[in-house]
Amino acid sequence: MRKFRYDKKYLYWGVTAFLVIAASIVVYLVLSNISGVRSGFTSFTTIFSPFLWGVVIAYLLCPLLSIYERGFFAPIFKRLLRNKPDSELKQKKLVRGFGVLLSEITLIVLIFVLLWLILPQLYQSVQSIILNANSTIARFTAWIQVILDDYPELESTVLSLLDQFSDSLTNWLRNTILPQLGSLVVSLSVGVYTFAIAVYNIVIGMIVSIYVLYNKELFAAYAKKILYSIFSVEASGKIINGVHFADRTFLGFLSGKIIDSIIIGIICYIGCAIMNMPYQVLVAVIIGFTNIIPFFGPFIGAVPSTIIILTASTPLKCVMFIIFVLLLQQFDGNILGPRILGNSVGIGGFWILFSIIVGGGLFGFAGMLLGVPVFVCVFTLIKYFVNRKLERSGLPTSSEEFKTISYIDPATGEPVRESAEVRRAKRQSKHKIFNFGGKKSDSTETEKPDDGGDEPRE
Repeated sequence: MRKFRYDKKYLYWGVTAFLVIAASIVVYLVLSNISGVRSGFTSFTTIFSPFLWGVVIAYLLCPLLSIYERGFFAPIFKRLLRNKPDSELKQKKLVRGFGVLLSEITLIVLIFVLLWLILPQLYQSVQSIILNANSTIARFTAWIQVILDDYPELESTVLSLLDQFSDSLTNWLRNTILPQLGSLVVSLSVGVYTFAIAVYNIVIGMIVSIYVLYNKELFAAYAKKILYSIFSVEASGKIINGVHFADRTFLGFLSGKIIDSIIIGIICYIGCAIMNMPYQVLVAVIIGFTNIIPFFGPFIGAVPSTIIILTASTPLKCVMFIIFVLLLQQFDGNILGPRILGNSVGIGGFWILFSIIVGGGLFGFAGMLLGVPVFVCVFTLIKYFVNRKLERSGLPTSSEEFKTISYIDPATGEPVRESAEVRRAKRQSKHKIFNFGGKKSDSTETEKPDDGGDEPRE
């Protein structure tokens, strides 16, 4: 009887098969109990939400902290502690402490100013829309009558539809929205527990962000220590490089969009002031805030802004505002945005649109905001693995080269490229097959020479 010989490869196969089966069972259990998994995830996020908020706040304040440290506090304390013992250590602690404190104060002041600008005017605007609904519709009806004065049939149809819409809108605003505005304060006063939880999350999040900002190098050291203890040195280095790339992508995109949105909000305020628009501050804040969302932001902000302007002005000014927003979006998308963001995105317009739609559909506003940097990281990771596989196979990695490659020869592994004449002949054959003129094409029919063409027909 032949003796069985131990081979490590059988052990590896067995472990791999076991892991695959175990992973399949786990995926099946997760999918079959998706409601329980979702509720467990919701409970987890609820418990750790103060810490998550603290990490997010600290991450967003990191660039501001660096500006305060390098540009303001470091020169001051370097001069004040020049001749003191242990001046370098004291200087480092004082610079970091005052930098964190001023960063947090800046965030609190910014939030307070935004709320102070938005909330009163927002309430007044909603109240004005409801109370002046009839006069607004009457103004709009008169404007329609002036425009459609030469088309009586179309005018009667539009006015009848407008009357039906105005009755429904007035009843909805007075019987549904207006009572809810009065009960909103009551519901806020009754929901003391919810309000207390929100305040608790914000306060704890701010405290956590202070600890994270002050000890950010220490937390980074802990992460590297754990990483090198689990993975190999080479794999850990690649993971660290990937994290640095994701950090540059997210931070560059978010900081660039915030600066871009502030500039767009200021330009919108100046434009509204020149055109004498009502609610100039509110409209500028809405346009600037929604501009954080790429591509769709100005259009999303233009809808409530147009309604707000319509309640206190004429339809002509609404048209002027819409044209102004379109011009502002073109300026932002073609001039201002590329100059501020630079190459922090690195993907084409189609993929930006794709990431915004998919991210918004899955995760709402947060998905629309973070969909682009997340997609950039995923796209870069996939591109890295694809290019590495192609390089190991001795194939080109440039997409431009694959435009001229017809196929890869399986025998030699070399790319086979078609000449321009062959590609032109294939295009001609396609035109012969798909004859759009209604006449059946004949393969023996002579073709007219292509005058002025660079290449002869075959």
